[in-house]
Amino acid sequence: MGILRKPVSVIAAGILACWVVQEFATPWINPYHLQILNTIGIAAVMAVSLNLITGHTGQFSLGHAGFMALGAYASAAFTVHLNPDALGLVPILPDWAWRPLFFVTALAAGGATAALAGLIVGIPTLRLKGDYLAIATLGLGEIIRVIVLNLEFVGGARGFTGIPESSNFFWIFSALLVLTVLMARGVYSLKGLAFLAVREDEVAARSVGINTTRYKVLAFVLGSFWAGVGGGLFAHLNTYLHTNSFGFLKSVEYVVMVVLGGLGSITGSLVAAALLTLLPELLRIASEWRMIFYALLLVVMMILWPRGLMGQRELRWIRRVKP
Repeated sequence: MGILRKPVSVIAAGILACWVVQEFATPWINPYHLQILNTIGIAAVMAVSLNLITGHTGQFSLGHAGFMALGAYASAAFTVHLNPDALGLVPILPDWAWRPLFFVTALAAGGATAALAGLIVGIPTLRLKGDYLAIATLGLGEIIRVIVLNLEFVGGARGFTGIPESSNFFWIFSALLVLTVLMARGVYSLKGLAFLAVREDEVAARSVGINTTRYKVLAFVLGSFWAGVGGGLFAHLNTYLHTNSFGFLKSVEYVVMVVLGGLGSITGSLVAAALLTLLPELLRIASEWRMIFYALLLVVMMILWPRGLMGQRELRWIRRVKP
C-alpha cells in the first residue's frame, strides 16, 4: 500500500476511479442528485483553495468569489471565442484527444487569469492585516464583479450564454483530487510548514528567517488559481454565467465552509463544503422556513464545535501523502 502514498500514484488511481464512475455509474444516478454531487465538488474546490489563504496562512480574504468569477468568465470566453469549431479550423488531433486537451487549457487559462489578478492586487493588499485585509479583498471582489458586468464580449448585464457543457463528475472530482493531494503535499512538507508559521506568529516567523511576504503572496496566488479553476468548472457545468452568482454572499459562504470545517484542516473544508451544500436541499421540506433553520443549525454547530467540525485534524492518508 506504500505506493498509494506517492502523490503521482494517488492522483493516477483517483483519476482512473473518477473515469470509471463517470462512464459506468453516473448514467444511473438521478440527474438532480448528480447536479448536487457536482455542486458539492465545486464548493469543495473553492473551500480547500480558500483554506490555504485563510486557514493555513491566516489571511482573512472576502474576495474569493471575485477570483472565481475571473476564472469562470476567462475559461468560458476561451471555449466560446477560441473554439476551433467556431473559428472554422480543423484540429490536427482526433476529436477524442483535442476536446479534453482544449478544456484543460481553458481551465488553466481561467486559473492563470485569477492567479495573475491575485498577484497584481496581492502584493500591495497583503501589507494589510485582519479586518483591513478582509475589507480590501471584499472591495476587490466587487470591483472584479462590476468590471465583468460591463464587458460586452462576455455578455455584460445579460449574462454569458452559449457555454459548452464540458464539466462533469470526472472533471470536477479529478480537479478536487489533484488540489487535495497537492495541498496536502505542500502544507505538510518541511517548507510548507512556513505557511503555518506565518499564521501562528508572523513576527516570530520572520525572526527565524522565513520570508513572510513571499509565503503570503504565494498562498494568495495559489488560492486564486484554484478559485479560477473552480470558476471554470462552474461555468462549464451550468453553461450560463451572470455576475449575480459571484456576489459578496458567495464569498461569505466559502469563508463559512472554511471556518465550520476547521481553520487549517483540508478534511474539514471537504466535510463542510458537502454539509453546507446539502443542508439547503435537505431543508426544502421546511419550505419558506428553510433558511431560518439553516442559519440556526450553523449557530448550533459553531456553539458545539467552536474550532470547527474537524478542528485541525486530517484524514490519515492526507498527512501520509509523501514525495
